[in-house]
Amino acid sequence: MIGYDKIPEMMKQLPKGAFLTVGQGDEVNPMTIGWALSGIIWGKPVIQVAVRYSRHTYRLLDKAEGFTVSVPRFGDLQKELNFCGTKSGRDFQKFAETKLTAKPAKMISGVVVKEAAHHYECKIVYRQSMDPANLDEAIKKQFYENNQDYHVFFIGEIVDEYDE
Repeated sequence: MIGYDKIPEMMKQLPKGAFLTVGQGDEVNPMTIGWALSGIIWGKPVIQVAVRYSRHTYRLLDKAEGFTVSVPRFGDLQKELNFCGTKSGRDFQKFAETKLTAKPAKMISGVVVKEAAHHYECKIVYRQSMDPANLDEAIKKQFYENNQDYHVFFIGEIVDEYDE
């Protein structure tokens, strides 16, 4: 059963980071995210994540059916979050480099970061590229003025969530 009692903890932790993980086998990549939305759409509990086209994770997500979000306890795993947020999966095997554990997900094809406190398994139900023409000018200037690498939004239906 999907509960909503852990969402406030996720929102509190997001500015410090959470792990968005996608892939399977040799192509598994945890990426640090600091932005996400959670709510109800189409009668389903969802998490929406944003990933830039240039990211290795985008290439994996583009062909994936699902992803996981693993949320550390507030303030935990900062060294690992920093590594996964500054190094590319093209160049590093992030689980090996950080000594994090890739634990098989329960409901989707993929893994969760075992050391995190709480996990969301999500089935991708919608993908949408940003249209810069529809973006507020202040946001465009703040986040994209020197980098035209816009985000793609992935909405994932939460199919399972649990504590580690």
